[in-house]
Amino acid sequence: MEQVFKALGDPTRRALLDALLEQDGQTLLALSARFQMTRPAVAKHLGILEEAGLVVARRRGREKHHFLNVVPIRRIHDRWITKYTEDWAAGLSDLKRDLEQGMEKVFEIYVDTTPERLWHAITDPVSRAKYHFGAAVHSDWTTGSSFTLEHPHAEHPLAEGENLVVDPPRRLVQSMRTLWSEGAEKQGTTRVTWEIEAVGDACRLIVTHDQLAGDAPPELYGGWPMILSGLKTWLETGRTLTTPGLLMYGGSDPSNPA
Repeated sequence: MEQVFKALGDPTRRALLDALLEQDGQTLLALSARFQMTRPAVAKHLGILEEAGLVVARRRGREKHHFLNVVPIRRIHDRWITKYTEDWAAGLSDLKRDLEQGMEKVFEIYVDTTPERLWHAITDPVSRAKYHFGAAVHSDWTTGSSFTLEHPHAEHPLAEGENLVVDPPRRLVQSMRTLWSEGAEKQGTTRVTWEIEAVGDACRLIVTHDQLAGDAPPELYGGWPMILSGLKTWLETGRTLTTPGLLMYGGSDPSNPA
């Protein structure tokens, strides 16, 4: 968190985050055009934001695109804001919703665990329920197989899809159709990619939710920061995060859409 606070302390870096809030996935060239400074200077600021986990860079052919990562903001929320005032927490929830807009959303977090244990936490139904708002995932985890996301208090699956790539313990790519509300179901099929990379004694986990419509509602992807924060907390401490309501997907309760 010290790196996050340090990164946010510079006005240029805050402006870069504002630029990515306005339009996510921009290249260095596009971002540099917004500032009266050299391209290397902008790249240096982006590097600091990447080190803090506030920005995730992904290559698309020859170009490098930069995405806003709100997971560190979620971690600040869990560590500091709920500790002092629920009103601030509600305000940050609104900020999180505003930040998470676009065709492709990328989330990154570091977890002090092994790739095998992290893979198990993602694919094991009992483990998944510990941090995914009580919802368990069910599949045989073979390429081309189906999966469902189910909650004991919901009559029907919350989501379903196909496992497009199953490469344990490194990569899992899934098509996903959300079913927890009429609005979510109308959005059709999106794609979620889990990527695990060993970094020393820890793991870097990147979750990419893409193939989203331009008007996709936050309930489709708004829960990822809390899910990943809960995953980290559970694997590192054995504790589960207390969350308001039964489930939180962009503030909705999928088990009771009405």
